[in-house]
Amino acid sequence: GLSLGEAKMSSDNVGGASGARKLEFVLEASIPGFAVRDEVRSLVGADYCATELNLKLKHGAKVREEQMVFRPAEGTVERKTARGGSSKLPLQGCGRDALGMIYYLRSELQQGRIPAAQTVYFGAGYQVSFKYAGTLSIAVGGTKEPADKLEVTIQGPAARHTIEVYYGRDAARTPVLFRVPLVLGAFTMELQR
Repeated sequence: GLSLGEAKMSSDNVGGASGARKLEFVLEASIPGFAVRDEVRSLVGADYCATELNLKLKHGAKVREEQMVFRPAEGTVERKTARGGSSKLPLQGCGRDALGMIYYLRSELQQGRIPAAQTVYFGAGYQVSFKYAGTLSIAVGGTKEPADKLEVTIQGPAARHTIEVYYGRDAARTPVLFRVPLVLGAFTMELQR
């Protein structure tokens, strides 16, 4: 129930008829002595397959900047850090980054489908799976509305997490709530209208 900050997501058409999109997520939050500012920018095709992901993450004094370039023809994702590090990750076919996955999941729900488990990239490759957990009435901006609950399991190189994602039942399948269970309690991002 404590407000820590704000996040903003946006999507802009940059490809005309090709359907390419620029996706952005900016999070600004803080508690005394610890500020968070995350900027995530992604370029994706009409199918939400990524071409480029740029991360600028600041958590307290720790800063992480990197770029991932997706090269499906070569079967690789090239990762470069601001400090000069680089690596290549394997890629089979369409590679989706974490931000593109939010929009892809939304488009699949519009078609009445739940995506298959797949690798999602955000600095590393994470195995992500989805489980439909029913329709619930949740509070959004002070009013109750129906939303589809999905449990998203994320298996990374060092950890496994399950988060809850709620998409509105409107035609656009608007993401209305993200809930991340943590040791000290749930961290939520809620749509403000």
